[in-house]
Amino acid sequence: MLAKRIIPCLDIKDGQTVKGVNFVGLRSAGDPIELGKAYSEQGADELVYLDITASHEGRKTFTELVGRIAKEINIPFTVGGGINELSDVDRLLNAGADKVSINSAAIRNPGLIDEIAQHFGSQVCVVAIDAKQTAQGWRCFLNGGRLETERDLFQWAKEANERGAGEILFTSMDHDGVKEGFANEALATLASTLSIPVIASGGAGAKEHFRDAFTVGHADAALAASVFHFGEISIKELKAYLRKENITIR
Repeated sequence: MLAKRIIPCLDIKDGQTVKGVNFVGLRSAGDPIELGKAYSEQGADELVYLDITASHEGRKTFTELVGRIAKEINIPFTVGGGINELSDVDRLLNAGADKVSINSAAIRNPGLIDEIAQHFGSQVCVVAIDAKQTAQGWRCFLNGGRLETERDLFQWAKEANERGAGEILFTSMDHDGVKEGFANEALATLASTLSIPVIASGGAGAKEHFRDAFTVGHADAALAASVFHFGEISIKELKAYLRKENITIR
């Protein structure tokens, strides 16, 4: 069995790390480079940096930040936000990122997944999906959760898989920042239908939630933000706990 991964996520706005609940009510969580270094030293397996307000100017700033992160951090990191074409991917990989995460752009232009996979390899392409339960089932949302689409979570994840995505990063918007556990039922459905790793996101509040994401949700990795940023769970303690629960962890 592949070892499970623990991934802190840093949402970046105006060069600072921020965190909210259900995608709103953002508060500052510190310097992205210092936080990233600390997580790397604490034993995080990977990091995800998301430019959550990726305007054109923000993209330039973000590329500089990615370059600074790459100099300071020795674990793989993924970057996302404002990636709409191959030149954006090229720029961020050249700045030092290991993978890119695409979300809204992939739904608007699914062929972008194929292009990234063909040019840079599937391992570079993480397709992030923000979804929530509606009367019609699990629906995908665009623009940082602001815009509902007709896309069904499971069908879209399957299409992304078939087009060449290397991983699916699934965030349950209903669970985001609430700290009551991940969307394990949806995770288990994704894990059973996809041939690529699934990263669980949205809902981490206790060590047990990570355990459940791996054992009930069959996720390959679990991503969290505020529990790490605000010192509620230490990565070292979390990994020790998961090993005790007989979960193979890096």
